[in-house]
Amino acid sequence: MGRVRAYVGLGANIGDAAGTLAAAVRALAALPGVRLAGVSRLYATTPVGVTDQPEFRNAVVALDVPAGPDPSAGALALLIALKGLERAFGRRDGPRWGPRALDLDLLLFGRHRVQVERPPEARSDDRTRDEVQWLTVPHASARERLFVLAPLADLAPHLRPPGWGETVAAARRRAELREGEAAASPLGEWDAPGGLWATDRDD
Repeated sequence: MGRVRAYVGLGANIGDAAGTLAAAVRALAALPGVRLAGVSRLYATTPVGVTDQPEFRNAVVALDVPAGPDPSAGALALLIALKGLERAFGRRDGPRWGPRALDLDLLLFGRHRVQVERPPEARSDDRTRDEVQWLTVPHASARERLFVLAPLADLAPHLRPPGWGETVAAARRRAELREGEAAASPLGEWDAPGGLWATDRDD
């Protein structure tokens, strides 16, 4: 079975968010059949949607993962693992765009475009349980969100995700013009031996 380079977005704004994200990176690297291929800088980001909440910590990781028998199956298998980690880290029901103990989003799965209904174990816990939920890859809002694009551009600035018609770096520049560069401020580089970010300010 082949392998695929996937990109996963991480976010949190409850408690020690930076520490939670570092622990999540280590947990992602420990998933069966997964190799950690890269970790972005850690960012402090302005909340989107629900703005009356603490600022977020965000990052993106690159993972080499099993491709699965087909792109939909491979992407769903990874998503199920991500949702399991979210629950293990204490994510509970809450409003969309609200505070998060840990949010893990499958942004890209190789060069594949995927649109498939999520099985129950791949669903978010904060949506109406009987409504249909879809896995859409590339992630439906990634191209418009600086909190995704800034860390993704650290890892893959020249990548042209399917359907975008532009590079990640170009999408980031557009988002910075719209949201302002201060909406995503780098805090520190990933320290691989230590398994955490060497931040420039206290968290």
